[in-house]
This record gives sequence, structure tokens and C-alpha cells, in this order.
Amino acid sequence: MLDFPADKKIIIFDGVCNLCNQSVLKVIKLDKKNAFLFTSLQSEIGKEVLEHLKIDTSKIDSIILFDPKGKYYIKSSAALKIMSSFNGFWKLTQIFWLIPKALRNLVYDFIAKNRYKWFGKKDQCMIPTPELTSKFLS
Repeated sequence: MLDFPADKKIIIFDGVCNLCNQSVLKVIKLDKKNAFLFTSLQSEIGKEVLEHLKIDTSKIDSIILFDPKGKYYIKSSAALKIMSSFNGFWKLTQIFWLIPKALRNLVYDFIAKNRYKWFGKKDQCMIPTPELTSKFLS
């Protein structure tokens, strides 16, 4: 049984992807409301959440935003939901909700497919610094 803080949303990301790791660090920096916790797809907790949600990562190669209250979002919808939590310029990204999900996800999938080639890949998941450890589920 999953037991996460009810006031936090969980971002499940590809822990060996350089683009994904940089995105996580950016979200942490922008998360002024302390709304998010993180875990990698490769971690035991990540695998447990994926199993709970019945998500097959061989078919969905995506960031996942999981709200322990029951909802989850994948691909471009997850990214837009995350960005909606930020202020300033990031509020402008909400205009992308007007684009049909199929088209948004086509762009998302193209970037996801090429992310290792364009941004590189680590041999192992990112290990958070002591200052960031509280933001990660372990």
C-alpha cells in the first residue's frame, strides 16, 4: 500500500536521463510552495507507484505526476500540470492546454525518444545532495 503525504504530488522521472535530471533540479528551484516530491522510474518506490497505477514503462516512456489522492498525469499533461504550479513566465505555458493532447504528446514523444542522444545519459540514477535529500522519496 502506498503511503505518501497527502499534501504532496509525486514526480516520477527517468533517473539516468540528463534532461530529466536537469528538469527535476529546475522544478525543485521553482517549487516555492514545496508541493512536489521526487522518485526515479528505476527506484523501488518508483516501481511500486508504477505497479499501483498499472503503468507499463515499456509502453509509456514518460514523466509521471502522481497525486496520492488518486489522479495521475503522463507526458505533456504531466509537464503542464507541474508548470501550472509556478508563477511568472511559467503561467504562460498554460496556453499549451489549447493544443490537442495527441499533438502535444507527439512533440513530447519526439523529445523523449531523442533525449539520450541529445542530452546524454548517466550510468546510474542521480544521487541527491544532502540539501536536496528531503525532496526525494527513498
